[in-house]
Amino acid sequence: MSKAHAPVEACPECHGQLRTSGEETVCTECGLVVAEDQLDRGPEWRTFEGDGDSNRKRTGAPLTRSRHDRGLTTEIGYGKRSNRLTGRKRRRVARMRRQHNRARIPTKSDRNKVYAFTEIRRLVGALSLPDYVREQACTLFESAQNEDLLCGRSIEGFATATVYAVCRIRDISRSLEEVDDAARADREELKCAYDALNRDLGLPTGPIDPGEYLARFATRLDLPHPVERRARELVEAAHDLDLVAGKNPVGVAAACLYTAARERNHPLTQREAADAADVTPVTLRSTYTTLRDSGRTTVGPE
Repeated sequence: MSKAHAPVEACPECHGQLRTSGEETVCTECGLVVAEDQLDRGPEWRTFEGDGDSNRKRTGAPLTRSRHDRGLTTEIGYGKRSNRLTGRKRRRVARMRRQHNRARIPTKSDRNKVYAFTEIRRLVGALSLPDYVREQACTLFESAQNEDLLCGRSIEGFATATVYAVCRIRDISRSLEEVDDAARADREELKCAYDALNRDLGLPTGPIDPGEYLARFATRLDLPHPVERRARELVEAAHDLDLVAGKNPVGVAAACLYTAARERNHPLTQREAADAADVTPVTLRSTYTTLRDSGRTTVGPE
């Protein structure tokens, strides 16, 4: 703690004893006011009419990047007082409310943000992603809009691409197929928007480790824990054999699970493993064959 903020233990004038009373710290010997605290440390509560005791607060929602105005907004509500209005006053309040809602989104850029942020929130919920993905995806969309990357391109595609890009940046195991299935944009719009983001914004993306997919795929296939643990060892072996570079990490994960299941004599077909990872059996079989021929596994020829 710095000296400027250190608590005073004795009176600086007479070195007498200090006493704190209310907001003031006073010397009991000479009466010098040593410190004064104007902060109200009580609860910040205020009960509005009609809210009851369940909403006693004077602070609003926290700031968020997932709103076009960061959450700093004002609304003309529909409380009890509004319901008591009649005739001309009711119509005037309705006009004020309508004009206020229009003024909240004054430009086309803001309208695009509202639409894109709504789609991002929907995608994050559909894919069961954490809240920080939503915040970072909205920030990335704002960066793309500031760089004029949206001109002539789909807003839905960019909203989906930002979610997928954040998953790649944060090493969250969501494949392109999974994001595309939950999106309203088609595959071409998604790939076009993602290429623009990656090219013009220089996203720090890298290949996803196949091990990130093992837990979800093992749950889908109802595989026991020893099989999943052995599959993680096979993923490390695939890294050592340079089987991961240039290949679909989803297919590598499915191949390692299939190989581990065969080692443990667990009933699992190549079709079932490929379907769980949403790849073709040919994609799975190439990695499986290389692992089998490398001597890193005990499975024999089929």
